[in-house]
Amino acid sequence: MKSGSMRMKEISLRQDPDLRKELALLARGCDFVLPSRFKKRLKAFQQIQVHPKKEEPLTPALSQNIPKFYFPKGCPKANLNIDGIISKIEKTFSGFPLERATLEDMGKVAKACECPLYWKAPLFYAAGGERTGYVSVHKFIAMWRKILHTCHDDAAKFMQLLAKPGCSYLEQEDFIPFLQDVVNTHPHLTFLREASEFHSRYITTVVQRIFYLVNRSWSGRITCSELRKSNFLQHVALLEEEDINQSADYFSYEHFYVIYCKFWELDTDHDLYIDENDLAKHNDHAISSHVIQRIFSGTVTRSRKVHKEGKISYADFVWFLLSEEDKKTQTSIEYWFRCMDLDGDGVLSMYELEYFYEEQCQKMESMAIEPLPFEDCLCQMLDLVKPQTEGKITLHDLKKCKQANIFFDTFLNLEKYLDHEQKDPFSVLRVGENEGQELSDWEKYAAEEYAVLVAEEAANEQWNDGYDAELNLLDIPVASEDKCSSDKRPFFDLPSHSPEADLEEYEYEDDFE
Repeated sequence: MKSGSMRMKEISLRQDPDLRKELALLARGCDFVLPSRFKKRLKAFQQIQVHPKKEEPLTPALSQNIPKFYFPKGCPKANLNIDGIISKIEKTFSGFPLERATLEDMGKVAKACECPLYWKAPLFYAAGGERTGYVSVHKFIAMWRKILHTCHDDAAKFMQLLAKPGCSYLEQEDFIPFLQDVVNTHPHLTFLREASEFHSRYITTVVQRIFYLVNRSWSGRITCSELRKSNFLQHVALLEEEDINQSADYFSYEHFYVIYCKFWELDTDHDLYIDENDLAKHNDHAISSHVIQRIFSGTVTRSRKVHKEGKISYADFVWFLLSEEDKKTQTSIEYWFRCMDLDGDGVLSMYELEYFYEEQCQKMESMAIEPLPFEDCLCQMLDLVKPQTEGKITLHDLKKCKQANIFFDTFLNLEKYLDHEQKDPFSVLRVGENEGQELSDWEKYAAEEYAVLVAEEAANEQWNDGYDAELNLLDIPVASEDKCSSDKRPFFDLPSHSPEADLEEYEYEDDFE
């Protein structure tokens, strides 16, 4: 049994790092001069028998079986009867000549596959029908059985049908065959079907609207996760049940008509591209020239002609108009934030806000309107947005404040800024509280503009009919009949294109760069 003094020496030794270091060197055979103050303690240490502490073996933890929780292609369904689905498909094919289905037959096949009607073209092309003009029962079943075994929800199946071989994403051109079939077969697009030269314009519009809402990463590639989180497949399923104009997010023909007519008014040479001067005319020059320059800098566009020739395509204009007329959506907030973030640091500084507000002040002074000093305007905007970091406004701040439209209009659109200034501020708050209970700003705009376009067409028809009747009564030969008729078109017809811009030769890729 150790004495008390011996235990104290042992404790002192353990607490003295310098002595431990010297002893370690001694143990390795190193030569050194031991300080005198350590000699007595070293002698005491040599008398101590060090008994290393035995480490108790760790008890192995019980293994746990963690269930799989990541399903990139959907969670498998336990009660899915694949053989029953295949049996339905075989029965459906048995009703076709030689058990071969053409594209016109694929509606019945889609229903046998328990898919929405307008999946018929993707099903047809995925089974190789484009090469032969038909699909055999054996080839189709082999294709669909593989999809059923690997893809377990609608998003994964639709992705597999449309994507290129080996790709796990959808690009813009992947939607063309699917949308062309919608144009060719949807009962509410009969009038458009007859004007084949405008099919590409409608398809381009729908594709851009799909990517505007679904491709939240701005990558130009829609992933399965993005498709799953969106409402696009729900709208595809509803195509067979309702008026196509009820699909306000994607397929509405009325919305397409408004967008294309707005572009046509600006595209004076009708080459299907517009430059800065053309875009500046939108809404009677209400939009800031600074932000137009930012749009043509390529910060929110994909067209190569922006950098080469200083022009944007119709596809780019679709994004612009959707963002301009509804600044409350996630994509529009990101669109205008990118335009205002001059240095690309992810923050709107006071300098950047002043840069855009200066032009607004100049316009107001030219209209004999006394502008609000920038300092006062800045205080109002900071109170509106309530940024987390003082003096810096981030994208998160604008998405959170619910009134981003007022913020952006203050700096980018004079007409809308003045309109906001004349409104009761409490009415703005009430609108924010009732958000989601009424039409979006874009839907309101599209409905109003479509009504105006219809009224203009009706007035033109009435005027032209009356003018022709007067000429007939006077028995005067109508020398300019072609000219009069060229200005007249039904409200559902599109502006006729000039001979110089042949839409049949216009490549889809020009829109999908």
